[in-house]
Amino acid sequence: MANKPHVLILGGNFAGLGAAQKIRDCAGDSVAMTVIDRKAYLDYIPNIPLEIFEGRDPAVTMNMPLVETLARDAIGFQQAEVLGIDLESRRVEVRPSERPGAPAYDLTYDFLVIALGARLAFDEIEGFAEYGHTVTDAFHANRLISYLRNAYQGGPIVVGSDRFEQGKRGRPAWLKTALAACEGPPVEVSLALAHWLTQHGKGSAKNITMFTPAGLIAEDAGEKVVGQLLDVAGKMGFGYVNKTEGIQRLTADGIEFRDGRQLPAELKIVFPNWKPHAFLKCLPIADEVGFIVTDMQMSNPDYPEVFACGDAAALTVPKLGAIGHQETEVVGRQIAKRVGKMTPEEADKPWMPAVVCIGDMGGGKAFYIHATSWFGGDIQELRMGHLPYAQKLAYKEMFFANHGRMPNWGLPLAEWSAETVKI
Repeated sequence: MANKPHVLILGGNFAGLGAAQKIRDCAGDSVAMTVIDRKAYLDYIPNIPLEIFEGRDPAVTMNMPLVETLARDAIGFQQAEVLGIDLESRRVEVRPSERPGAPAYDLTYDFLVIALGARLAFDEIEGFAEYGHTVTDAFHANRLISYLRNAYQGGPIVVGSDRFEQGKRGRPAWLKTALAACEGPPVEVSLALAHWLTQHGKGSAKNITMFTPAGLIAEDAGEKVVGQLLDVAGKMGFGYVNKTEGIQRLTADGIEFRDGRQLPAELKIVFPNWKPHAFLKCLPIADEVGFIVTDMQMSNPDYPEVFACGDAAALTVPKLGAIGHQETEVVGRQIAKRVGKMTPEEADKPWMPAVVCIGDMGGGKAFYIHATSWFGGDIQELRMGHLPYAQKLAYKEMFFANHGRMPNWGLPLAEWSAETVKI
């Protein structure tokens, strides 16, 4: 093991776990691997809203242990917080996080994969702690459903995103500027919440106004898809406000936007700016915001032994799990090429990012989006019905049953069935 190249993977959620497994698949036992994360479990974020609206606690149902999952592929795990990276000496400074009070240690690497995700900047939204709600983790999701059950009085509700700060340095010309990090969740929460309100006699879609800092909500899905979504939402009674420029503050009575507009709201469900971890911003591999600059092979042009995937990568816009999954496959092939386990022809196969999103609508229905128009492609597909809902549940069950491994036929089959079968 000492003679094998060491791959150090920072982050153990979807991108980190996926990268580790793809590297093992492609490079076999020719590399040693260690995953670092501050927690010893994976959060299955995509299904958290569905869980609370169907009466389940995501803290119980949406966690998967990491240590034994990684051990199945002979991948080491250390529970620690990442403090810094020394690119010249190829060292990463970490502090063990199992118990408070540990000193810092250095870990070395031959290849580094940065899959740390992003910091959700709720603390930068004035009034969020007092008046805001969200569904981005089990704590906040359970706090929201408790409020809806016990305190909500039937007043107006707003659901939407703060302004996203995207870097420019190292950005390819084809990658557009996104004004929101990811807007599948606001659309999903709005639709599922409308069903929940009706089901519990507390209101309907008419209580809810969706808002976005962009010209179109979920703009990465394409104008055709967004037009269809807004048409459905309008007929259901949703309000819609765009070009807000971001959130100025939340108050007891409503929400104030940076463009000067205000909306009354008893309940404010918001999604924040996604920011890189602070220690990344000063590194030469990062853009001016702090996201890691890569080429389409997911390696940094100046430090080719450094890779990034998932939300930490500058190339991942929108900050969407499906794109991160596609990037982990690229990372796996590239490291396999570097250690002589894959030919350049196979490893360097070109790829185009694709938006793939399944969102709960309540009542056993969901929407399915598949789009490449944001990246210059011509795919814009939207489907709604019972089949996407079944797929959303099945994907989660398969993910847990296979310890985070998804079969190669899983996504193509999901795309084919969602886009050809009507249920």
